[in-house]
Amino acid sequence: MADTTGERVPTVVVDDVHITYKVHGAKTGRGSATAALSRLASRRATPGAREVHAVKGVSFAAYKGEAIGLIGSNGSGKSTLLRAVAGLLPPTKGKIHTQGQPSLLGVNAALMADLTGERNVVLGGLAMGMSRKEIREAYDGIVSFSGINEKGDFISLPMRTYSSGMGARLRFAIAASKSHDVLLIDEALSTGDARFQNRSKDRIKELREEAGTVFLVSHSNRSITETCDRALWLESGVLRMDGPAQDVVDAYERFTKR
Repeated sequence: MADTTGERVPTVVVDDVHITYKVHGAKTGRGSATAALSRLASRRATPGAREVHAVKGVSFAAYKGEAIGLIGSNGSGKSTLLRAVAGLLPPTKGKIHTQGQPSLLGVNAALMADLTGERNVVLGGLAMGMSRKEIREAYDGIVSFSGINEKGDFISLPMRTYSSGMGARLRFAIAASKSHDVLLIDEALSTGDARFQNRSKDRIKELREEAGTVFLVSHSNRSITETCDRALWLESGVLRMDGPAQDVVDAYERFTKR
């Protein structure tokens, strides 16, 4: 949808969203909620189940050309919200409206451990809707961007031989090889050396200029302020602040130092 009026065009609208799920047979404690996301349970009452209210009444709108950082403590609901925007977790209450198909980094570009990096580039590209011709044209750039061949021919080896950082860099390189209406990135920029991180930030700027919207979850406040012009601060599932990235990061850092 082209913007011919000069007005901002919304790409994501989150309206009073709550996300609740059940953790079965798990004790309370950090990490248990995150581990349970992959096995979202039914809402029937089950002995020993603990209900987690991960996102609580969050509302905001995102617009074309924006890069939005999500910050907050561990377990604050950032990744849960990102998965909901991607359509992977249904809201318990409220609505999420998106323009086009959101792409969650590491999901649309799903990599398989027993296949070579080369084969995963092809599969990841196909998963994002690229044609085989487009993948062939983008292949050399993807491998170069990831930097995984700088110390050997790793692209021809199975993914299970890669370090976690190498895998994350390849995922980002695949996802960033095409334009997206909405690109959702969860901690990808925390991997790799400074040179790769700078390449990633430059590519995010290009994606924004191509009229896309980028969401970035990162524990690095510096990455948020350098990459994003706006930030959302979630704490215990509640949206505490929405505003200019530097202002939100400053408020969050004051909160964590109390």
